[in-house]
Amino acid sequence: MELTKNIFFNTDKLVENASVKISYTGKLFQDNAKKVFLHYGFGLQWDGVNEVEMEKTELGFQAEITLTDAETFNFCFNDGNGNWDNNEHQNYIFPIEKDNVSLIVTEDTEAGLLPTKRLRKTYLWSKKIRLAVYKILTYLPKIISGNYKRKVTE
Repeated sequence: MELTKNIFFNTDKLVENASVKISYTGKLFQDNAKKVFLHYGFGLQWDGVNEVEMEKTELGFQAEITLTDAETFNFCFNDGNGNWDNNEHQNYIFPIEKDNVSLIVTEDTEAGLLPTKRLRKTYLWSKKIRLAVYKILTYLPKIISGNYKRKVTE
């Protein structure tokens, strides 16, 4: 997924406590930098500031990090020689979404027992429908062409 020009993530959205791979093909890559470092932090105050060296590949520089439960993911790039790509002094800032557990419903049981967890019915139905569509798409052409095994009863 491309979130901004020349920066790609391997996921549709940034979710707290998840690992994310960042690919960078921006200014420093285009200028043939030998090394690029990802300088990053979390939240408005850049909590947990860190810097990792990115791996150079044919597709650009890449690094994998783990996000925290902060509201934003802030980062910029440098080549170790004083050259920075920091979005024209504004840095790259993206929101981090909360971990979605809406597929799980917690039910209270009798007093003193632990609550039970089950999947939402809508999720279960969507899985059943997908399976039915898969079976139809797989077996319908075989039935129409007559290219299926018939059980022979004697």
